[in-house]
Amino acid sequence: MTTSAASVASTTPADQPQGFVVRIVGAAAFAHLLNDLIQAVLPSIYPMLKSDFALSFAQIGWIALVYQVTASLLQPWVGLFTDKHPQPFLLPAGMLVTLVGIALLAFAGSYEMLLLAAAVVGVGSATFHPEASRVARMASGGRFGTAQSTFQVGGNTGSALGPLLTAAIVIPHGQPAIAWFMLAAALAVMVLLRVTGWSVRHGQARLKTFAGQQAPGLSRGAMWRAVAVVAVLMFAKFVYIASFTNYFTFYLIEHFGLSVQHSQLYLFVFLAAVALGTFAGGPVGDRIGRKAVIWVSFLGVAPFALALPHANLAWTAVLAVAIGLVMSSAFAALVVYAQEAVPGRVGMVSGVMFGLMFGISGIGAAGLGELADRHGIEWVYQAIAFLPLLGLATALLPATRSQARPSRCC
Repeated sequence: MTTSAASVASTTPADQPQGFVVRIVGAAAFAHLLNDLIQAVLPSIYPMLKSDFALSFAQIGWIALVYQVTASLLQPWVGLFTDKHPQPFLLPAGMLVTLVGIALLAFAGSYEMLLLAAAVVGVGSATFHPEASRVARMASGGRFGTAQSTFQVGGNTGSALGPLLTAAIVIPHGQPAIAWFMLAAALAVMVLLRVTGWSVRHGQARLKTFAGQQAPGLSRGAMWRAVAVVAVLMFAKFVYIASFTNYFTFYLIEHFGLSVQHSQLYLFVFLAAVALGTFAGGPVGDRIGRKAVIWVSFLGVAPFALALPHANLAWTAVLAVAIGLVMSSAFAALVVYAQEAVPGRVGMVSGVMFGLMFGISGIGAAGLGELADRHGIEWVYQAIAFLPLLGLATALLPATRSQARPSRCC
């Protein structure tokens, strides 16, 4: 299943093992965990920043927008460039940029510095995700959904741990305690240097093998239809998820009177459910097909979303877990569907998908912040409960020519 430098004397595709490389997929997932753990610090400290800097909901939304849009605008271009000119060392380089962003966030003394720190962290994310997703696909052995969901669940786990560690480390000790997360960035750099070494030795040979065996993509007309539908689905998914990652703590504080630390525990539970659902979605998609997973992830969550604004605290926790589990299962399926629709452009497609995720989340966060200032946070949760119904657009997705079962190529 794994390879060693000693066993690979040549770089011809025939000589490269084509199985699922657990240690590389696992390392990419662990680096993703550390990366997203660090980035989860930012939304986790929004209540503290709102109090310390006397910010409005709209200003909090603009911090989220700067971070998300910085990441989203760069990712497709990073992916497109690395498709033509592979740059494995972008992985550790991107993490170093994130480390700088965390340092700026820890010692920012003004709203403008907070915006700058958010932008730098966004740049680090943009350079990490496309290349890391490509490495996971290289090491997949044809089990693309499983590799993508394993990679993604690392990020979701980090996102879930971020609020928990923030509540334990930052909230009691204040903004300078954010600097402790620089240690996580340094650890991620070391992990990614090892992943980069494997990618340099074996990765391109695996991609060439895959290029010779993959099925053709969609026709131009079908591809544009698929892009439009995927964009609608991504909008519904990530605006709704953004309401939780950015404002769920505010909702719990205002609606139920929880403390900041107590509300972070509920956010952790939701994000842990997101991680579990993401992990399940990839292997299930390999078995039953991407579209089936997408259908279930949207329409299955609609009743829970509609019920949540009317639930008591206990049922809010239960419904949040159900929403996180079901809705998060779609992302790996959407990414692999897009990669199958446009074969040979793994980096660009990954960059576009992660870019859409960050961009939509950022615009959604800013828009939801404006609505919360005007109508209240409880009104926002009542309004967005209808977003999962946009999953009906799944009926318009064209079928790709790749089979849902795992292939025997990289």
